[in-house]
Amino acid sequence: MSANNAKPSASIRTPLARVRGLGSAKAGTSDFFRQRVTAIAMVLLFVPVIVIIMSLLGRNQAGAAQILGSPLVAVIMILFIIASVWHMKIGMQVVLEDYVTDEKTKLAAIIANNFFSAAVGLASIYAIIKLSSGV
Repeated sequence: MSANNAKPSASIRTPLARVRGLGSAKAGTSDFFRQRVTAIAMVLLFVPVIVIIMSLLGRNQAGAAQILGSPLVAVIMILFIIASVWHMKIGMQVVLEDYVTDEKTKLAAIIANNFFSAAVGLASIYAIIKLSSGV
């Protein structure tokens, strides 16, 4: 029996299952999905954040601290910070992966991007928590 007469093995896997994870980078769709989810979260939180910012206009530090110290306002601001920082991190990482050609430079830039994003997010959340706790 020659190789031409061999029956192809039967598979119950769908065409999508057979190609999943076989792209050039073996990943990337999760980042694409996460970036879209964070964009949707920011769109939903945009109006409340604008209302909060508008309510801060013309207030002194004590008045601003009182508004930002509200638990509901603090939660909205923290959710917006998380969504926007995560969105920024993913977006910058995609740019770095696409346009930085040297692998060592790319790795260093991605690591710096991760640390910068974490620092911005943690500092912003710390400020909101500090205001909301009255310290």
